[in-house]
Amino acid sequence: MLKLENCSLKDKHTFHMEAKARYWVEFESIDDLCDILRHQTFKGIPMLSVGGGSNLLFTADFPGLLLHSRLRTIELIREEAQSVLVRVGSGVVWDDFVAYAVDKGWSGVENLSGIPGEVGASPVQNIGAYGAEVKDTIALVEALNLETLQMQRFSNADCQFGYRDSIFKHILKNHFVVCYVTYRLSTILNANIRYGDMDRRIREKGGITLQNIRDAVLEIRSEKLPDPSVTGNAGSFFMNPEIQAEQYQRLKKSWPEMPGWALANGRIKVSAAWCIDQAGWKGRSLGNAAVHDRQALVLVNSGNATAADIMALSDRIIHDVKAKFDINLHPEVLFV
Repeated sequence: MLKLENCSLKDKHTFHMEAKARYWVEFESIDDLCDILRHQTFKGIPMLSVGGGSNLLFTADFPGLLLHSRLRTIELIREEAQSVLVRVGSGVVWDDFVAYAVDKGWSGVENLSGIPGEVGASPVQNIGAYGAEVKDTIALVEALNLETLQMQRFSNADCQFGYRDSIFKHILKNHFVVCYVTYRLSTILNANIRYGDMDRRIREKGGITLQNIRDAVLEIRSEKLPDPSVTGNAGSFFMNPEIQAEQYQRLKKSWPEMPGWALANGRIKVSAAWCIDQAGWKGRSLGNAAVHDRQALVLVNSGNATAADIMALSDRIIHDVKAKFDINLHPEVLFV
């Protein structure tokens, strides 16, 4: 167990702004985690489980305990006719797991290459990119109940996955710590290359293979998204909004080029990045915060931004998109 007091968080979240936590504690086993939670020092103070900090904005110093997993095993549980079950510790870096799966020839997460953060966040956020969502691979989530200190298993259905959403963001929020996630991956390549120009890029690399899909995704991300180790950011700051089909048809009369994707529930998902761009914010700054000039979904720390700068920019964007399109944007990033 690693325990730090008055810990600087500047290198523990991808916006890289200065903030402190009263306690930062890392656990290496379930027993370790239980010992931490039983410790009198941590009774009655706020508590939050964090991974790579790639989806967080610390708006002030955190007055309690931040828990960080060092459960870093990848274990093949079972081989089936055309799939495998793989149990992964919550502290494994997500992209390390994707690289491992691709190397083993297991399909299902290759489109999620390059997403920052750790495995423990994947079921909480239902991470997704380039036409794929992690919910389609998750078989089981094992999490510790913070009150009873008992492990509980959640099936895919139990997780109540939605777009960038799960039960862990709602009624179970701050009640469980994700410790292990079991994924069902295919031993047969099920290529999902409909996004953008992935098909062209993959052909140029020699054809459809898991590695070529991964390489194409990493290539696209590097062209569009800033490296958080160089420019502080949390990736996509806003979720793509869903609107009624009738509203979408009305908007298309004024903006025929507005992209939209029909959903099973009859609603239309529209591009938040397109809306932000059309509202005039792509590449613009407000104070020391800015909208990335290549991807309007990304808000960046220009160097000395504060959380207040990022929040002010977010509020202005939300206001202007609402005024222009009558569409409500919602941050994907968690304000702490």
